[in-house]
Amino acid sequence: MNPRIQEFYLLEIKKAKDEYNSGAIEGAWSHLERAHILSQAFAISHVYVHWKMFALAFRTQDFREMIGQIPRLLLAGPGSFFNRAPKGNTGRSNVGISTPMEVPKDLERILENHQ
Repeated sequence: MNPRIQEFYLLEIKKAKDEYNSGAIEGAWSHLERAHILSQAFAISHVYVHWKMFALAFRTQDFREMIGQIPRLLLAGPGSFFNRAPKGNTGRSNVGISTPMEVPKDLERILENHQ
């Protein structure tokens, strides 16, 4: 992973943890989604975000999300490795596993300038 992308990726992971610790569950999800977008081209980071999503779903007893994260955990690594991850997909179970989505402008600038 490019060091600049990794910096923003790790910041989003940290913000997700901070939001969770303060009780802001939706904020935690939002930051994990952003980390997911940043990680899609990088297999290990991509799988790690899905693991964090699974863990958050477990902690919040969101069984639908937990079940939805299982195939994503299995497919994230190969999807990144073979460049098949759908651009902009937020990684949540409420979004199709292969559905491309619009990338937020700030993340688009990070990805464009540092890949």
